[in-house]
Amino acid sequence: MKKKSVLFLCTGNSARSQMAEALLRSKAAEQFEVFSAGTEPEQVDPRAIDAIQKFGVDASHLLSKNVQTFAGQAFDYVITLCDKANSECRSFPGAGKQLAWDFPDPKTRKGSHPFSSTLTELNNRLSMFLLVESKTSATATIEAPAEVEPLDVEALTDVEPIVFYKCLTDDIRLKTLMLTHYHGELCVCELMAALDEDSQPKVSRNLALLKKANILSDRKHGQWVFYRINSALPLWIKSVIAQTTENNIALILPHLDRLDSMKNRPDKVSFCR
Repeated sequence: MKKKSVLFLCTGNSARSQMAEALLRSKAAEQFEVFSAGTEPEQVDPRAIDAIQKFGVDASHLLSKNVQTFAGQAFDYVITLCDKANSECRSFPGAGKQLAWDFPDPKTRKGSHPFSSTLTELNNRLSMFLLVESKTSATATIEAPAEVEPLDVEALTDVEPIVFYKCLTDDIRLKTLMLTHYHGELCVCELMAALDEDSQPKVSRNLALLKKANILSDRKHGQWVFYRINSALPLWIKSVIAQTTENNIALILPHLDRLDSMKNRPDKVSFCR
């Protein structure tokens, strides 16, 4: 069986994308050829190497590379790990499927173990990715060391807890957050297809509620409006959304399948500068 290819993109290719490359190789080297690159590559951060090794994963192969190294090369998956890389490579030429994940930069993240915390979050997200894309729960997992601390809490955008949890009580809003967490950003028509929902006003109304609560943000491109998890949310809210999705992925597997088979999905302009 031919291996699928995955390219992780970040700005510096110095920490997050290196962690993701090492983790996915360790977890599923028999299924995937894994690469990483940066739009503005820097030297691999030694703290990232240290965190990877403490996690029990080989880091000896990691090198920082420019995204132009892979110009003209096709990948089954291209996954951006920060908003800057996503905006610069919103639709990577040759990508079979592109996901836009956003993780805090461990180099500026608060807390006593920022690199280990980011590595743990990446490990959880990749376990979800493997479960979805492989359609099997038989994937090997790596447990985080006991000394890794929980997510840091740093309030960025104020959201009242009661407002946030009320937003999770509706089936459309909950699954919208889970689907958006997985894909990075989606538009109304994509959500309608995924949720098998014929009423655009109904979906739009729920998106408006999530946006009003500052849980989702949007961007307009041509005739399309794309929605994503608000990157300025406090980490405790991001953690709730992430853990809800990663531990209940079966809830949205049928919706992900419908989205994968959707015809005429909106074209996100191809550019990578």
